Amino acid sequence: MSEPTPVHDDPSAPQGPGTSTSVLERTETTEQVEPGDHERFAHYVRKEKILSSALSGSPVIALCGKVWVPGRDPNKFPVCPICKEIYDGLRSPQDGDQPGGGSGAPGGA
Repeated sequence: MSEPTPVHDDPSAPQGPGTSTSVLERTETTEQVEPGDHERFAHYVRKEKILSSALSGSPVIALCGKVWVPGRDPNKFPVCPICKEIYDGLRSPQDGDQPGGGSGAPGGA
């Protein structure tokens, strides 16, 4: 009679003649984004406007002039280049408020 074949718990250990295949499982983590998120920016909005919008649900106007109701995490998006220029003093605000009327804070697109 032939001798019994040893059982190996390690799938990467050689098992004599022939070949074997093992499957390595891994989980991929990707952030779920909504359609069109690749076109979105985090905009700067005056702090008092963000607070008012959070309480009332009314839309805000970004320094660049974009109007929307904030609802997404602004850290997931790049900063709007026009808002950045306005915040840095390179352009005049287009949000209807007078320059120097408050400091900007990023808000989600």
